[in-house]
Amino acid sequence: MKRRHFLAGLTAISASPITLNATLAQQVAVDPDARLYAGIHGEAFDIPPVDVSLIRSGFRRQFIDYKTTERPGTIVVDTEHRYLYLVGEGGSAIRYGVGVGREGFTWSGRGEIRLKREWPTWTPPAEMIVRQPELEPYRNGMAPGLDNPLGARALYIFQDGRDTLYRVHGTNDPATIGVAVSSGCVRLLNQDVIDLYNRVPVGSQIVVQQAV
Repeated sequence: MKRRHFLAGLTAISASPITLNATLAQQVAVDPDARLYAGIHGEAFDIPPVDVSLIRSGFRRQFIDYKTTERPGTIVVDTEHRYLYLVGEGGSAIRYGVGVGREGFTWSGRGEIRLKREWPTWTPPAEMIVRQPELEPYRNGMAPGLDNPLGARALYIFQDGRDTLYRVHGTNDPATIGVAVSSGCVRLLNQDVIDLYNRVPVGSQIVVQQAV
């Protein structure tokens, strides 16, 4: 992946269709990042736009200089600072703001994206149901949709050939980005997880760094 192609891909934002209507055009005139988080149509479920003013400062998707020994195409999750990096060529990366697991519910290590799913079904682990009995109706899975905790996309993390049960997935709640709120998974806004999903093939490496 050449640096110029990587940057061009960021500019394209996403393979999903976004309509630049009059309202969005007005928002972009005030804040160019509104285009990144516009509503997305043509999906199984229409994704509403995100009010970019609700995204915590510094956690919007952006192309950055990034020095690392990891190979291009690797996902690096900095749980301490709440960022996910997709490593590019020549000291570059796309940086996404993320929400991470709260204390006691984190996972760290090196793994592989073994599966990818669009609009996935969410099945809470048995131990989560014990902690939250109200989840019992979803023991066999929650149907896809905007209210599904996995959002529009999920990337499944495996380690040594085994499912870790941790995911990189979507959310429609900007209040959860930049904070430790989840049960261990890494969450991105739906617009961002779709962008990442379109760039990351099955077999990609992922490194989740433990918070200091």
